[in-house]
Amino acid sequence: MSCLWLAKPLASAAQLYAPGSYAAIPAGSSPATVIQKAAHVVPSPRQLRWQQLELTGFLHFGMNTFTNKEWGDGTESPSLFNPTSLDAGQWVKTCKDGGIKQVIITAKHHDGFCLWPSKYTEHSVKNSPWKGGKGDVVREVADACHAQGMGFGVYLSPWDRNSPYFGDSAKYNNYFVNQLTELLTNYGRVDEVWFDGANGEGPTGKKQVYDFNRWYALIRKLQPTAVIAVMGPDVRWVGTESGYGRETEWSVVPTEAQRQANVAANSQKEAAFAPKNMMEDDLGSRAKIKDAPALVWYPAEIDVSIRPGWFYHPTEDDKVKTPAKLLDIYNSSVGRNGVLLLNIPPDKRGLLAQADINSLKGFSKLLTDTYANNLLKGSKVSGLGASQATALLDTNYRTYWTTTGRDTTAILSFALPKSQIFNVLQLQENITLGQRIESFVLEYKSGAEWKTATTGTTVGYKRILTFAPVQAQQVRLRITSSRLNPILSAIGLYQQPAEAAAPKQ
Repeated sequence: MSCLWLAKPLASAAQLYAPGSYAAIPAGSSPATVIQKAAHVVPSPRQLRWQQLELTGFLHFGMNTFTNKEWGDGTESPSLFNPTSLDAGQWVKTCKDGGIKQVIITAKHHDGFCLWPSKYTEHSVKNSPWKGGKGDVVREVADACHAQGMGFGVYLSPWDRNSPYFGDSAKYNNYFVNQLTELLTNYGRVDEVWFDGANGEGPTGKKQVYDFNRWYALIRKLQPTAVIAVMGPDVRWVGTESGYGRETEWSVVPTEAQRQANVAANSQKEAAFAPKNMMEDDLGSRAKIKDAPALVWYPAEIDVSIRPGWFYHPTEDDKVKTPAKLLDIYNSSVGRNGVLLLNIPPDKRGLLAQADINSLKGFSKLLTDTYANNLLKGSKVSGLGASQATALLDTNYRTYWTTTGRDTTAILSFALPKSQIFNVLQLQENITLGQRIESFVLEYKSGAEWKTATTGTTVGYKRILTFAPVQAQQVRLRITSSRLNPILSAIGLYQQPAEAAAPKQ
């Protein structure tokens, strides 16, 4: 995701953001005013839908699948692209069975080869032997997603190593807009448009200046419900390709972070997609936002591949992440206020490999086995605002518990129906009302003494903490700091099955 960021200013806030997802901070505002503003910034409807997906699939498939590379150079012959058994329905069903709610197809990677018959280049499936040049991978994926009730997204690499226009900024931006228009008008609803910022030299040796503003405006016009990620105004890259988010993750950040200058400087420097963390551990704390000219709701997407590489390589069939590893990644991405973007690459046949399918099935079972039974169900709740506490256990995300008056701390105590063993805490804020909780402690009663099970900072859409197994009948959640009144939509205690603690690669 290396990039050359905008040469011209971002479009206006009114063009990019929904009401409520952006807040200007008047010059000279007090710290208390800034915090008040921050607590009321909320996601747009498109961002909320995206966050609630939790799991999105990435399908890296294209010329690199057939050359056994991660990055192509654009000189590859279209004759190399010839899957023998391509079945996009299998891709989508496998993802759906694995708990994934939306998939993104690499419609064009850096090599410039298009998986749809673009009118604007000869470097596409229309000049491949697959289906006699009459095939359209993007069409098959879109149709499979829509038929199976899955979200559909497209990745379009800004860098095109095949295009003779690349480096001639005006001509190339026109070319890019034409291709983007094809993808946004010919395949039904598009739910996510995914750009990295890769930007190498063109054939002339000149750097390309991307017209992101124009691209964003086109997406807003043609697919207004689509989120734009991760070089975009709706969703940001978390800064790592390991699948692990930061332990303190604020979705409300200064607008400078929205510009992603540090992403531009650090991501995708080389073809090896080694895990990297190029962004700061703290983007939205009080210290970070106190002097911000504006704040924006800008949540994190956390990407990782089920294999070491992003495209399929036969030598990696024995290196697929285990179900236990995938659960750990889920707990550390979705469970750290992010959305997990999990890559599962189809092979040269045009099918997902059996090793990947087996791992996804195992992961889905572990996920269900872990979170199917909330051990707090049936508990007697006491503490501040306890009369609303039924909202915490009713499985309805829109209902919530909060404090009265101006209380920014609280203690909620739970008497379980019987003593239980648990090792997982899950919390959810109702982010339609903002993100507020800054720190909390989970305690359990052992004899006459309260002991700490785990502690955390931010919650956001979902926070998951795992810890050493505890057996207790009485537990309490102490919210020790919050921006305005804390708001919780759900709380759960769970016991992770023994298989989840298996050795992780």
